[in-house]
Amino acid sequence: MMSKKTLFFVTGNQNKVNELTKILGSDFPFKLMAKKMDLVECQGNEEFIIKNKCKEAFRIVNAPVIVEDTSLSFTAFKGLPGPYIKYFLDNLGPQGLYRMLKDWNDKSAIASCRIAFCPALDSEPSVFIGEISGHIVPARGDSGFGFDHCFQPLGYEKTLSEMGQEEKNSISHRFLAAKAMRDYFKLVGDQFTS
Repeated sequence: MMSKKTLFFVTGNQNKVNELTKILGSDFPFKLMAKKMDLVECQGNEEFIIKNKCKEAFRIVNAPVIVEDTSLSFTAFKGLPGPYIKYFLDNLGPQGLYRMLKDWNDKSAIASCRIAFCPALDSEPSVFIGEISGHIVPARGDSGFGFDHCFQPLGYEKTLSEMGQEEKNSISHRFLAAKAMRDYFKLVGDQFTS
């Protein structure tokens, strides 16, 4: 049996590493190896941000990499905080996100995840997107991270935090982006080296 080639997941968030590793499972064609580092967060739209993060990650690691970026877009705020959700969470926490919308009737939001893959320095990163719609609710639940405590997906009575990890990992924005990435690797085969 041949050993799997390494694909570096460049992130400073160990929770994302753990979740993505579980979602991808043992039949993913690469060995996912975390490379802990915080990358420069440039400003712009989601596509610009993720591609720049991926190119920077490749320049640092000098091997095939993936990076991940998450957004939370409030309908009432015309898409904000969007890709800047990390800064809102760091300063306000999940309950603060709900308080931001307390005077708005529309508490709908879209949670999105983008995973970008770059196999070579001169390659344009491939981007895989997963999105789920839901509502911002008072923070509930004991598991998860980020905005899991205040995001309730449409069609569910629980926040992402109230779901067990298996249920969350079968419907989440990260799951959908990871599934798109897995499907891509099934199509292109094992042509990337590490």
